[in-house]
Amino acid sequence: MNDSAPDALSKRKDYGSIALEEGSLSSDPIEQLMAWVAEADAAGIYEPNAMVLSTIDPGGAPSSRTVLLRGIDEHGLYFYTDYGSRKGLALLANPEVSVVFPWYAQHRQVLIYGHASPVDSEVSDAYFATRPRGSQIGAWSSEQSRPIESREALEARVLEMERRFADNPDIPRPESWGGFVIEPQRMEFWAGRTSRLHDRVSFDRESRGWSVTRLQP
Repeated sequence: MNDSAPDALSKRKDYGSIALEEGSLSSDPIEQLMAWVAEADAAGIYEPNAMVLSTIDPGGAPSSRTVLLRGIDEHGLYFYTDYGSRKGLALLANPEVSVVFPWYAQHRQVLIYGHASPVDSEVSDAYFATRPRGSQIGAWSSEQSRPIESREALEARVLEMERRFADNPDIPRPESWGGFVIEPQRMEFWAGRTSRLHDRVSFDRESRGWSVTRLQP
């Protein structure tokens, strides 16, 4: 082991004593996810809707990044991005994804495996219209994930777009920007427990609903 490793790597913290029992969870894991997001928000967790999204790019390489959950219903989880970005191109080439909601302070996380697909343009239009004007301008100004020579060049593009839409109270959505919906196939609810004997309850989608399985820690 490297003796110069940061002290944080050697710290050990025992986790919670609150049990996660199958009977305490909703029979619908999407409803249970909504409940846990709401509880994280009520507990003051910073960005309780933040989720780590992992994709496989056209060359077969994995990549991960944090995005924000912006909608959830019986169809799945919604988020928005530039379709030409690294994650957008990866999702269009390979819809298989995994997601992690990491609520460290609560000793909780949810792992999700599923398929992502672009949403209808009307859904993207409706969400884009709710964004702050600065974020709308940003979507027009940035070709996400592509190189740019400097911060000043980016800010110059923002000024250009502000002038372009100065007389337009309703900024239209760029065609290259829109939403994806993730249809979960498996959802695992995790609760940290003492001595690393964590609780893990997995929901797997079947033709008539969800099967429930407890997993060893």
